[in-house]
Amino acid sequence: AISFGLDKRDNETILVFDLGGGTFDVSILEVGDGVFEVLATSGDTQLGGDNFDEKVGQWLIKRFLEKENIDLSDNPRAIARIKDAAEKAKIDLSILQSVRISLPFICNVGREAKHLEETLTREDFNKLTEDLVNRCREPISKAIDDAGLTISDLKENVLVGGSTRIPSIQDMVESFLGKKPNRSVNPDEVVALGAAIQAGVLSGRVSDVVLLDVTPLSLGVEVVGGIMETVIPRNTLVPTKKSKCFSTAADNQPAVDLHVLQGEREFVSDNKSLGMVRLNNIPPAPRGVPVIEVTFEIDSNGILSVTAKDKGTGQQQSVTIEGTSNLSNDEIDQMVKDAELNAEADSIAKDKINTFDKGNFYLQSGQKRLAELSPEEQTESRWIRFSKLMQNLENCLKEQDLLKCEKFIEEYERFSNDTNNTNNTDVDLDDYV
Repeated sequence: AISFGLDKRDNETILVFDLGGGTFDVSILEVGDGVFEVLATSGDTQLGGDNFDEKVGQWLIKRFLEKENIDLSDNPRAIARIKDAAEKAKIDLSILQSVRISLPFICNVGREAKHLEETLTREDFNKLTEDLVNRCREPISKAIDDAGLTISDLKENVLVGGSTRIPSIQDMVESFLGKKPNRSVNPDEVVALGAAIQAGVLSGRVSDVVLLDVTPLSLGVEVVGGIMETVIPRNTLVPTKKSKCFSTAADNQPAVDLHVLQGEREFVSDNKSLGMVRLNNIPPAPRGVPVIEVTFEIDSNGILSVTAKDKGTGQQQSVTIEGTSNLSNDEIDQMVKDAELNAEADSIAKDKINTFDKGNFYLQSGQKRLAELSPEEQTESRWIRFSKLMQNLENCLKEQDLLKCEKFIEEYERFSNDTNNTNNTDVDLDDYV
């Protein structure tokens, strides 16, 4: 994008389609007047030119088996030659309509040498690799959606990587985005050129270019139930600063340990741990009363600072984390893909944990309320019903009965609203830590 947009003076939104040998990446950027702002990224870590070679190689093995009744898949020397021939055929078919693949002496049967001779047309190649081309569509759509744009908002689409020379890839990009790809840059050289410019920026030799990046993964903290609460969402423009308020998870909790996390999954165990912040000397108070403001700040160098502040006393603790961007693109893409694949299951499990946590909180509050009743109040019908409700809630929590727990939580909330006895705070708490 830097190489392509260096001479752009008017702001343009561009999509960079990068299909290399082993991975596929899509980036959407705002480019203009020396400023490059990354709006969103997506990709597929298991898709690249090697997959196209493999399709051709498997086709050659299958054809030889049909003709000679010999399976070459267990012949390492033959496989090595087939891989080289498949890659060459793929490259040639970017220019030619058909290629002749000739591999003499591919194997021996007794004293007889066998030869592999096949003709592969571009049409047949397109059929073989159609599923791979279609796999490129989803990351494009996701990047556009993450950027909050539509296809019509894209001014240009730029092809990067040697595998974008494949005609079916170029045709797919053109049909999907509704405009011809920009071929003003050499797909094999453009990454090196852009990297050289960025190196100049970092060294101070280039002063008229600014690259504004985004957070590749969400950042957050662990809350009750082993759940990650996001503070800075994925694809947020950096530098950035965001805050959320939390509270204590237990009565008279003297300290909180903030576990800083990176990732897209709902649960702590599925995300990357970045560090800890401990805030001590919290004054004794019931659960949910202390207000702990947690602030995440990322500077232009990608360095994360996390601060926890007790709003009541003003005391605070902070930690600086420099390892938020040391994951490879493959690892980032895999974490995003895992989150998408497990989104429904994670959401169900998270809702279950939150329901039981709310039930336990209501049970503790309700039992405390009952203990504070006067002898006269204890004989009132509404408090007798409430006592029965607390018994039912306690039983369903012991049995881990989700449906019953949800029912009794609703009854508790109706009772609290009816008696106008709920505890409200002036601060919107996101969760308990």
